[in-house]
Amino acid sequence: MLSKGQAKASRQVADAIRHHQELLVWAVCGAGKTEVLFSGIEYGLAIGKKICIATPRTDVVLELAPRLKKVFPTADITALYGGSEERNKSASLYLSITHQLLRFKEAFDAIIVDEVDAFPYSADKALQYAVEKSRKPVSSLIYLTATPSKRWKREVEQNKRMAVRIPARYHGHPLPVPAYKWCGDWRKKLKKDTLPTVIIKWMTAQLQSRKQAFLFVPSISIIDQVVQLCKKFDERIIGVHAEDPERKEKVRSFRNGDIPIIVTSTILERGVTIPNSDVAVLGSEDEIFTESALVQISGRVGRSASYPTGEIILFHFGKTQAMLDAKRHIQKMNEAARRSDLLTKK
Repeated sequence: MLSKGQAKASRQVADAIRHHQELLVWAVCGAGKTEVLFSGIEYGLAIGKKICIATPRTDVVLELAPRLKKVFPTADITALYGGSEERNKSASLYLSITHQLLRFKEAFDAIIVDEVDAFPYSADKALQYAVEKSRKPVSSLIYLTATPSKRWKREVEQNKRMAVRIPARYHGHPLPVPAYKWCGDWRKKLKKDTLPTVIIKWMTAQLQSRKQAFLFVPSISIIDQVVQLCKKFDERIIGVHAEDPERKEKVRSFRNGDIPIIVTSTILERGVTIPNSDVAVLGSEDEIFTESALVQISGRVGRSASYPTGEIILFHFGKTQAMLDAKRHIQKMNEAARRSDLLTKK
């Protein structure tokens, strides 16, 4: 059963597909946005529309494919990504990484672009062109994101972009709000091959709590050193990043609960849900931690109805505007959810 926020967005998605409109679905991390699409997809498939869900990441395609096959058992569904064996199979519902859309021209009656703010789609004009080129002249275009760009936010506020907001998670609890904690010159500490005292205290408490945690760091170059320093406290702590050949296996072990703390680059800011987990960011003042990245990182916490709360600590050597904006973004969503009576839990 859909929450009140999901139900409203679901109706608007179906209307957009029915009336060939563009729509932005601005939904907080963990809102349950996939379920919001089902009614519109069902309507489109029933009248013979060809629909595509496009996403920047292969792992999302692989995760969504079995789920959608279960929801729409009679539909022809094709998953497109690098190395896919279904590349030449025609279907009524396509799941595709955005790169694969370069192969299509005026093929789809409706395109749903997931994580529209995510790299590489957000920065690659060729991928944005691919989406436009693969649409039929009369078609729907639906964007999904938790973190729209400043320009899109402004367009929504000025009623220049049609949008529906889901400011609350499906379980009705408010979004956990990040806390700031000064950690001093952590780079200098690393040069002396040690961690800031506050990080050590956090890690010790975290290991005692038996809750899993993400520790985000600003660059791949320091992951190995941070991991070695953390392993003094627990041998099971590991690190992961985009170029890691064992990335999939490590993430699977983390999901299975075998790893208490994972030291990671921003590669895990999206797409990985660990039910009972906390988050810390070391060096959150670094420019890689944009407002969008920090909102997504905070969104790892409290996603499960069984564990709807958790801690996000931004350890810093000086607050940045991005840190302030990320906290304000999350607080504003909680306020909007309260005003709309979408928070059923305290």
